[in-house]
Amino acid sequence: MGDRVTGEEARRVKREHLGVGDRTKHQGRTATPLKSLVRAPGTQQRVYRFRFYPTADQAAQLTQTFGACRWVYNEGLALRVKAWEDHRVSLGFAETCRALTGWKRIPETAWLREASSTVLQQSLRHLDSAFSKFFKGSAKYPQRKSKHRSRDSATYVRTGFRWVENPERPGTASVTLAKQSTPLDVRWSRALPPGQLPVKLTVTRDRAGRFFLSVLVEEVIAPLPEALFPASREPKAVGLDLGLATLVTLDDGEKLPHPRLLKKYAKQLASLQRDLHRKRKGSKNRGKVRERIARLYASIGDVRRDLLDRFTTRLVRENQVLVVEDLPIANLLRAATGKGRRRKAALNRSILDAAWGELLRQLRYKCAWYGRTLVIVDRFFPSTRRCSACHTKGPRLDVSIREWTCAECGTVHDRDENAAVNLQDEGMRLYWTVAAGLPPGRVPPSVIRASELVDLVPAA
Repeated sequence: MGDRVTGEEARRVKREHLGVGDRTKHQGRTATPLKSLVRAPGTQQRVYRFRFYPTADQAAQLTQTFGACRWVYNEGLALRVKAWEDHRVSLGFAETCRALTGWKRIPETAWLREASSTVLQQSLRHLDSAFSKFFKGSAKYPQRKSKHRSRDSATYVRTGFRWVENPERPGTASVTLAKQSTPLDVRWSRALPPGQLPVKLTVTRDRAGRFFLSVLVEEVIAPLPEALFPASREPKAVGLDLGLATLVTLDDGEKLPHPRLLKKYAKQLASLQRDLHRKRKGSKNRGKVRERIARLYASIGDVRRDLLDRFTTRLVRENQVLVVEDLPIANLLRAATGKGRRRKAALNRSILDAAWGELLRQLRYKCAWYGRTLVIVDRFFPSTRRCSACHTKGPRLDVSIREWTCAECGTVHDRDENAAVNLQDEGMRLYWTVAAGLPPGRVPPSVIRASELVDLVPAA
């Protein structure tokens, strides 16, 4: 493997072999230092998502924009791969943007001019971000986007849309996207911070054919009042045990039932899948059945997210410290092979239906917004085997055992409730350990992860 090519030789390769022109637009301009972005204390970026109903012309233009963004992303990926594998030349965001200008001038790809240039540049920005994550080791190598697999999306920065706030309804606005002449019919389900110009807009279309507008704004999110016990002024804490028999069990015995939405609609999904395979590929009837399946899956996802959103919001409002276990979800979802693969596949479906990852994601960002602390206990902590009354560690328990009796003190435990109590105790131990090491006036961080605490003596 040769060394990386730089300097004049790299510029020659880009110009002659890759079709990337030299930088000429701003060469005569005097470089000026960038101005630092000054934000008010507590300012955070927040996304509001609204559904909108485009006209036929708007839908056609957006469909073309989605395809252009996907094509530019794939072409930029192929160009960067070719530059490195064939010439050992590294390309970045600026070089791919100059290549985009060349693509627009070619008659075969002149249709790219019909999409907003800022949207196409944002697609290349996403590609550059994907490479950055890969080089940092936090993501896999970027892959090509598929028309049938990837999500249809287009990102508009401030120069790519017109935003006129409605004075009669503060927090709502008339939104007109680039290359369109009429504003979108947005259903403003909630008000945005009045007087705020969005940082950017993202238009998406799901497999059910629904269009959504995601608005990114910067606002100051006021933390909630501290949830403390009136007498001792200690923070209120709750332990959460995630499971499949019961979705969430709290340390006070409250249980959130598992909705089992995939099982509830299993017969309907199976019927639609059989109907889909009876249709001829490429026919309009097959497309209609595929859309019905997508709508049903979209409805299942909406119900699941709404359930988790309501539940996590209530937990964050009522408690100052929330304690969960560090679940290795990716390891639990390993491929089902060999003997018992049918049972393992059914278990994987149940785990996916439970949406543990979505629940933890909502807890993480809500704790950061509202001044709460999420404590993530180490995955090897014996929350199920340890007696919450005398702290004696018992033998390993099979998944089918829902109740067990402590051999030392004779206490009868509900499996999930006992685990939640143990998690709450261990979480508060970690919380006070971190709080004791902070200087006066500092509050504990929004997330405390046991695996990241150095020189911490694990609990028995």
